Amino acid sequence: MTGWQTGHNPSLRKIGRKQLTSCRRSCFTYNSGMKSIRRKDREIKTHEAIGILDSAEYGVLSTVGKDGQPYGVPLSFVHRNNCIYFHCALTGQKLDNIGHNSKVSFCVVGNTKVLPDQFGTEYESALAFGVASEVNGDERYNALLWILEKYCTDFMEEGKQYIAQKDKAVKVFKVEINHISGKARRC
Repeated sequence: MTGWQTGHNPSLRKIGRKQLTSCRRSCFTYNSGMKSIRRKDREIKTHEAIGILDSAEYGVLSTVGKDGQPYGVPLSFVHRNNCIYFHCALTGQKLDNIGHNSKVSFCVVGNTKVLPDQFGTEYESALAFGVASEVNGDERYNALLWILEKYCTDFMEEGKQYIAQKDKAVKVFKVEINHISGKARRC
């Protein structure tokens, strides 16, 4: 059983200095009118939120349809260069919604532990906001390789063949992050 199947992969917690510096410059000063976190005692530093994002196995992408209906869908992803990359089918609700309104949010939850005697939960989470767009060319191929590297490290060569076989059956999107925040309760 691989690390991602067991829910633990220590290598995913690494944050590149260049990536963090890039994020600090480009997305974490722009708030776009977002409310600040209400529970200041649970607010975590930006680099911790990025770490939770990087180590998460999956996230929930939230979009809004033409009729105003919210839609959240769990998906596999990778975070690189201040962007969240994911692949998907050629059609579907998520793509319809992004076509209508490219502003999205993306939520990940890290470690959790129910505390029944305290009627609470230890948790850590990160919430990113940004704009989704389809990617093509080298960026598209690199994103597929990054996803492959994250989830199938021991099968890179087979994965490259799989990408070549399924290339026409998938789209690749990125969410350019313009705001990220994180919360945690750690006892």
